[in-house]
Amino acid sequence: MNSFVRLLAVLGGSAVLTLVVGRLTDLLLRRADARHPETPLWNMLRRCGPSLRVLLFTAMLRGAYRQIAWQPLRDHEAAVGQTLTLVLIGAGAWCVVGVASAVVESSYARYALGTRDPSRVRRVRTQVTLIRRIVTAVVAVVAAAAMLLTFPAFRAVGTSVLASAGIIGIVAGVAAQSTLGNVFAGFQIAFGDMVRIGDTVVVDGEWGVVEEVTLTLVAVRTWDERRITMPVSYFTSRPFENWSRGGIQMTGTVFVHCDHTAPVALMREKLKEILDGCEAWDGRGWDLAVTEATPTTIVVRAIVTAKDPDLLWTARCEVREQLVAWLAEKHPYALPRVATAAAVPPPRAEARAEARTDVRPPAG
Repeated sequence: MNSFVRLLAVLGGSAVLTLVVGRLTDLLLRRADARHPETPLWNMLRRCGPSLRVLLFTAMLRGAYRQIAWQPLRDHEAAVGQTLTLVLIGAGAWCVVGVASAVVESSYARYALGTRDPSRVRRVRTQVTLIRRIVTAVVAVVAAAAMLLTFPAFRAVGTSVLASAGIIGIVAGVAAQSTLGNVFAGFQIAFGDMVRIGDTVVVDGEWGVVEEVTLTLVAVRTWDERRITMPVSYFTSRPFENWSRGGIQMTGTVFVHCDHTAPVALMREKLKEILDGCEAWDGRGWDLAVTEATPTTIVVRAIVTAKDPDLLWTARCEVREQLVAWLAEKHPYALPRVATAAAVPPPRAEARAEARTDVRPPAG
């Protein structure tokens, strides 16, 4: 009975001490966050509370469990110690990853608040995301290796494993050549500023926005909300369009096929009227000109500008819709038609026909 009471005392004391230390740590972080509102670091560190409590509780049990004179515990002392060690390593890795993530995210948040250039913010966001994942992967590998080294069987074969590590490394490198190429391409994308999260890109004829960048893949969200997942090596080995690089403002074109009798000057005036009422147009520039002529039609090109690709798409669609509707309503003769079909004569042709009708030949 005395040993059982000691077991309860150790467990209860460890739990109470863990709660007290966790509560004091959370209180200190709250005060630090109140004194330094310019940085979100202290508030983000509070998210490490669960991992810190598990770490403290496991550490105290690991140090005191041998003092418990409870026979069932003594019969399995080695297994209990091994389990507590594994939990301690896992909790420590969890806490380290949480602290590193908080530091990286707070640095990015402060940079984003103090920078007005969206392209730089997207670049830092991409780099921060990859750095956080690299740190997580490294900590996970180290923690897994530390857990394996706690087993005597793995320590016994350590020498032979190290002796054959060179051959295994060569074989693994050849087998995972594609994967390793993607990993190095991920580093090149992150720190070479080739593509960033939030960039508007065109890959394989698909227009979309970069939604996620990892060490091995890039996820692109298309305009119709599909997700295209591509290996990062694609962006380092093939050409692609990045509409966000060097600024997100763009110039677009709208092509309209018309009859040769189309009133180009009036179409130019109508285009300016449409753009004046278009919220997507940024006012930087516009133009309308005939760029091509065929035996049956002419190609009229309208140029519009916008602040970003999304607004440019809206402006192009609005110009095309209103311009064609205006032609159909006010100048139907200007629309393309089959040469053998009856056509509506233009106003000037009607006037000339009436003038020829009114002329009477002189009496003989």
